[in-house]
Amino acid sequence: MLSTMQDVPLLISRILAHGQVIHGTSQVITWTGEGEPDRRSYAEIGARTAQLAHALREDLGVEGDERVATLMWNNAEHVEAYFAIPSMGAVLHTLNLRLPPEQLAWIVNHAADRVIIANGSLLPLLAPLLPHLKPVEHVVVSGPGDRSLLAGASVQVHEYEDLIAGKPTTYDWPELDERSAAAMCYTSGTTGDPKGVVYSHRSIYLHSMQVNMAQSMGLTDADLSLVVVPQFHVNAWGLPHATFMTGVNMLMPDRFLQPAPLAEMIETQKPTHAAAVPTIWQGLLAELHARPREVSSLTQVTIGGSACPPALMEAFDKLGMRVCHAWGMTETSPLGTIARPPAHVEADSEEELAYRLTQGRFPASVEARLTGPGGERLPWDGESAGELEVRGPWIAGAYYGGQGAEHLRPDDKFSEDGWLKTGDVGTISPDGFLTLTDRAKDVIKSGGEWISSVDLENALMAHPDVAEAAVVAVPDEKWGERPLATVVLKEGASTDFAALRSFLAEEGRIAKWQLPERWTIIESVPKTSVGKFDKKVLRRQYADGQLDVTQI
Repeated sequence: MLSTMQDVPLLISRILAHGQVIHGTSQVITWTGEGEPDRRSYAEIGARTAQLAHALREDLGVEGDERVATLMWNNAEHVEAYFAIPSMGAVLHTLNLRLPPEQLAWIVNHAADRVIIANGSLLPLLAPLLPHLKPVEHVVVSGPGDRSLLAGASVQVHEYEDLIAGKPTTYDWPELDERSAAAMCYTSGTTGDPKGVVYSHRSIYLHSMQVNMAQSMGLTDADLSLVVVPQFHVNAWGLPHATFMTGVNMLMPDRFLQPAPLAEMIETQKPTHAAAVPTIWQGLLAELHARPREVSSLTQVTIGGSACPPALMEAFDKLGMRVCHAWGMTETSPLGTIARPPAHVEADSEEELAYRLTQGRFPASVEARLTGPGGERLPWDGESAGELEVRGPWIAGAYYGGQGAEHLRPDDKFSEDGWLKTGDVGTISPDGFLTLTDRAKDVIKSGGEWISSVDLENALMAHPDVAEAAVVAVPDEKWGERPLATVVLKEGASTDFAALRSFLAEEGRIAKWQLPERWTIIESVPKTSVGKFDKKVLRRQYADGQLDVTQI
C-alpha cells in the first residue's frame, strides 16, 4: 500500500525560497575590516542569487550539471553562490585555498570546472594556476584585489557586480531530482590523489534539518552565528543551508581570521554562536587574555575538526562560552556526532565534563558500528575499541570518479555492504557516545586539516641525501597534532634539517602549513614483517623520549 503523502523533492531551492520569504529580514553580515560591515537581508540575498543564476546561464552558458567552482572566503557573495549554483541545477564545487597549488589544479581538472568565482584577494593564488586549469573558461572576480594579475590569461574575466547587474531578481528554479548532485568537496589526507565527495540536494536538506535540531546546534532566528569554519570546508558544516531554514543570522569574517579581528567582531556585533576548529579558539583565547573584550554575548561555541583540549574547553567555560564538541568528516557532510550530555547528568559536574569531552552522540540518521581487526563487530560498552564505520542519508557511499560511466570511484574506504570506514578508531558507550582513541591510517590532523604522512615521506625521499623517511603524528599543544619527520640519510650525506625543510617548501612540493617542525635522524625505519613502515614503533619511541628530536 502506498502512502497518501505528497512527494515533494527536497531541494536547495526550497531552502532558499523559505529563507528569502519567511525569514527575509534575517541578515548575512560580512566583516570588511574597516568601517561598518556589509549587511544583506535574506530577501536581498535571494534576489541577488536569482541574478547570479541568470548571469551564469545566460552570459556564461552554464548548462545542466556543469561544475562551477568557488575560491572564496566566507562572505555574502559566497552565500549567493551556495544557493544559485545548485538551485539552477549546476554543481557547486568549493575549492580549499589551503591546499598545495598542484593539488588545486588536479582537483579543478578532475571536477571539470568551467567557471571559477573568486575573491579578488585570492587572485595571487589563482592567477599562476590558470595555465594549468584546462576546463576553465571563465573567472568571475568579487571584492577588492589586483585584477592586473589576470592580464593575458586565456580565460574570460568578469566582474561579479557587473555580471549580475540588471538581471531579473526572480528565477524559475527547476524541479530537480532530489538525489542529483548539488555540491562537491575534495578530501585529502590519504595516499594517492584527492577524493571527490558529491552531496545531493536530499542529503544537504536532511543534514540541514539535523543541524537545526535542539540536540544539535539548536539555533533560532534570535541567534547570530559567527561562521568561522570555512565555506570551502565541508560546506561550513552545513550552516549556510541550515540558517536559511530557521532564519539564523550569519556573521561572516571574510579574510579576517586572525584573533584580533575575531575578538572585535564578537565585541561589536555580539554573536550568540560560533563554529570553528580548536586552533582558532586557542588563538582567540590568547587574544582575550592579552586584551580583554566584552564577549558575553557568545554563549555557544561549536568545535570540530579535531579534538578540543580539556584545558581549552574549561577556559572558555570560565568566559561564559559553552563549548560543544562535534565530530565529522568531508564524507559525513560533516555532522556525525555532537556532544550534548544526557539530561540526567548534573550540570557543571565531572560527569558532565566527561560527556562533553567525548566526540558526542550519534543522531537518529547516522548509524554506527565498530569493527575489530579481524572484521568482527564490537559491542558498545565504552571499552571495546575498533574502527568506526557509519552509514546514513548524508554519508558518502562512494567517491567521484570523473567522467566515467558511473561517475563513481571504487575505494576500500567503503565496506562490501556499503558502510563508510572512517579510518578513526574508538569506543562507543552504551548510550551512544563516541570517544576516538587512535587512527586506523597514518594521517595527521593538524588544526582541523589533514596532512598526509605518505606525501611528506615521498617528498623527503626525493631529496638526494635521504635514503628513507617516515613521518608520524605527534601531539602538539596548539595544533592538536603535528608531523615528526624521521630521516635516514644516505651514507656520507650531511644535510641539515633546515635544508630539508626548505627542500619540501620549494616549488610548492608541500604547503607551508604542512611542513614539519620536529626532526630526527635515525639509522633505519622500523618495519613490519611484510616490509611496511612500522610507525607505531616510532610513535612509542617518541613518547618514551628515545628519539633525539630537534625543533626548528
